[in-house]
Amino acid sequence: MTIRQLFPTLLYQEAIDPALVAELDHSCRALSEEDGAGRRWSRDHGYRGYTSYASLNDLPRRDPVFDDLRRQLDRHVARFAEAAAFDLGGRRLKLDSLWVNVLRAGGHHGAHIHPHSVVSGTVYVAVPPGAGGLKLEDPRLPMLMAAPTRRADAPDGMRTFETVQPEAGTLLLWESWLRHEVVPHTGKSGAGGERISVSFNYR
Repeated sequence: MTIRQLFPTLLYQEAIDPALVAELDHSCRALSEEDGAGRRWSRDHGYRGYTSYASLNDLPRRDPVFDDLRRQLDRHVARFAEAAAFDLGGRRLKLDSLWVNVLRAGGHHGAHIHPHSVVSGTVYVAVPPGAGGLKLEDPRLPMLMAAPTRRADAPDGMRTFETVQPEAGTLLLWESWLRHEVVPHTGKSGAGGERISVSFNYR
């Protein structure tokens, strides 16, 4: 009997330099205090915490820490593109957008994709106890029709949903069409209880 695995969905995971993570922590927290437009957008759209998603599009030019991160991400995304066998015609994927997320207890982010991008990802800067993981959805889900649910002990990669529980310094990369969500943050509120991450897209 031969059983082959076809059409794999790749998830890249690596650790970021702890010194850079510490600098990112400081910069992200400072932005969450200083970026009034981002704070207003977060309040008006029911985001429990702060995001620079709709307010700042120049973080690598605004703060050298984010440019240091961009240089590291460029290398990781190039490795991911090679692992995914992308035919880029000799070109490299380029950072398109990068934003900060500071999520308080009770916050989450519903299932979504990142249109108009090739690779998306997140660097986790602070992950307190109870902080929600990243939940990834089997892209075949709309076509499974009468397929039985998978057993609880199904191997990694065969379950309908996979949840990754990152720690501070974890980098995750995936193809932008892969539907994903942030599981609700069930930790404690207050200083030090925020789940801090930096998300980004490459085109």
